[in-house]
Amino acid sequence: MFTSDDFQRAADGILDHLTIQPQIGLVLGSGLGKLADELNPRAVIPYAEIPGWPASTVHGHLGNLVIGGLEGQAVAVMQGRAHFYEGYSLQQVTFPIRVMKALGIHTVILTNAAGGINKAYQVGDLMLLEDHINLPGMVGANPLMGTNDDALGRRFVGLAQAYDRLLREQALRVAAQRGIPLRSGVYCALSGPAFETPAEIRMLRAWGADAVGMSTTHEVLVARHAGLRALAFSGITNRAIDQVDSDLETNHEEVLEAGEVIVPRLSAMLKGVLNNFPT
Repeated sequence: MFTSDDFQRAADGILDHLTIQPQIGLVLGSGLGKLADELNPRAVIPYAEIPGWPASTVHGHLGNLVIGGLEGQAVAVMQGRAHFYEGYSLQQVTFPIRVMKALGIHTVILTNAAGGINKAYQVGDLMLLEDHINLPGMVGANPLMGTNDDALGRRFVGLAQAYDRLLREQALRVAAQRGIPLRSGVYCALSGPAFETPAEIRMLRAWGADAVGMSTTHEVLVARHAGLRALAFSGITNRAIDQVDSDLETNHEEVLEAGEVIVPRLSAMLKGVLNNFPT
């Protein structure tokens, strides 16, 4: 278990590299880290240099915190994240969100690569998260378990509006103005690293999930516990397989390949949201 001192120590180490105060945090998922190259000016801090920050071991996650200016906003961009399936505790997985709060950040925008459960979804689609199913959290793997530190947030967190309404409305306006196809739906998080069986996909579809992945919900939960606003997008990198005898097989390589298609759309979306950020 981490303490407020641990988060502040990491934040102080980051602030030593900076000349600006970041206000918005961006978490970029598999294959989506290139947006950080557009920050100007920018400071690049490898995760290994931040006390307590978990390293990402997954291909496509560069492992840097990049801080600078983007579309008139001071942002802290995570080029990759740690996952539960890498062997980290959920307190470690969500450590960066706590540090963002200690840095003075008020909003987190998260992205992920996800499989499309909704039969209408195609590879390359963007989905705005309007709600989620946190399956690991529902069965006991929850970053808020244990003694609650009231200085970090309240014991019980309401999640009826986990994803900020004003930010979602802004995202929909940006999509309409810029001609970016944007779906809205429910994201389901599983622990991974195995992809889902066809029976599991059919079950999740029956539950109302539109996309499935292995991240994000834990970070959103901690962000809301800390009083941060949250917005999230999924890039649909593959169509989930729901038939046992399918000749298809999901793999991480196709996730990264689809990211090449998704990155321009997602970059335009994120920059549009930042450009006219709702207060």
